[in-house]
Amino acid sequence: MDRTLTLLGIESSCDDTAAAVVRLGQAGPEILSSQVLGQTTLHEVFGGVVPEIAARAHAERLDGVVEEALTAAGVTLDQIDAIAVTAGPGLIGGVLSGVMLARGLAAARGLPLVPVNHLAGHALTPRLTDGTAFPYLMLLVSGGHCQFLLVQGVDRFVRLGGTIDDAPGEAFDKTAKLLGLPQPGGPAVEAEAALGDAKRFAFPRPLMDRDGCDMSFSGLKTALLRARDALVAEKGGITVQDRRDLCAGFQAAVAEVLAKKTSRAIDMAGERPTALAVAGGVAANRTIRTLLEAASTRVGVPFLAPPLRLCTDNAAMIAWAGIEHLRAGLSPTMDFVARPRWPLDDRSPALLGSGKKGAKA
Repeated sequence: MDRTLTLLGIESSCDDTAAAVVRLGQAGPEILSSQVLGQTTLHEVFGGVVPEIAARAHAERLDGVVEEALTAAGVTLDQIDAIAVTAGPGLIGGVLSGVMLARGLAAARGLPLVPVNHLAGHALTPRLTDGTAFPYLMLLVSGGHCQFLLVQGVDRFVRLGGTIDDAPGEAFDKTAKLLGLPQPGGPAVEAEAALGDAKRFAFPRPLMDRDGCDMSFSGLKTALLRARDALVAEKGGITVQDRRDLCAGFQAAVAEVLAKKTSRAIDMAGERPTALAVAGGVAANRTIRTLLEAASTRVGVPFLAPPLRLCTDNAAMIAWAGIEHLRAGLSPTMDFVARPRWPLDDRSPALLGSGKKGAKA
């Protein structure tokens, strides 16, 4: 498709209610607007995202966020060529909220509707920001996901490895909770780690001695818990410096595991990838990003980290994925279901097991 395409994107898979307008013209892609309304204040008292609260908030906010995105872009629905919506994976109540709104708008306006895999949105972001050519290696590292994906095409992904238990973002959140830090845990732990001694505690580097690029972070979280409890038993509590050192040691362990496994993933990719790209909220961590960039530089592969606003959950990546689907000749459809689980590579064995709802990852 050579004509200009303007898409409205809608994202509601977790706790960010988002809408965006993205246009692809002769000069390339342009994000006309990207509105993200977070829910941190709604969930912070519970120490994590509560699915029922998140779904209710999406239902209440989505229409307003869509209107804001259209207004900020300076367009109306009459100027939209299609709608792209996250159809999974994610918290099913939130996903359904977005899907129902998108279906209603598409039906009322006679617009094509493109169901998008949330993970594909992340994985295709380097093509929005940098025009990255296939094939490239994507490390998707967030609160709910951690995977190495060889991105071979718009709808062709090969999973080279990933976490067999907790995702790094989940481990950061649990660490913050164990140490009495606020949520979301990633920024809080990083801030404390900046003032700590990463060498004080000898935390493990799980699966570093195992071939391949699968990872595990659950045991690392348990090691931190035991170190904290040992300090409490010895001194009756932990000091501010103890907490900083615990955070620094934990962060260093996660960063080193990700960097080592990244090097292995590049080797496993077979043909030399055009780039190593990283996406997801954990990609904002400066220590992790620095080690990942060093790992890619050592083997001569360009390193790409999209702007933070496009690394975390957003609707611009969903709109762009919709554009990619239409350009590739993939047909839009109203006949799809919202999916809590939706692996990008359904040919590889599930990392985290499977059930009635399908593979988890």
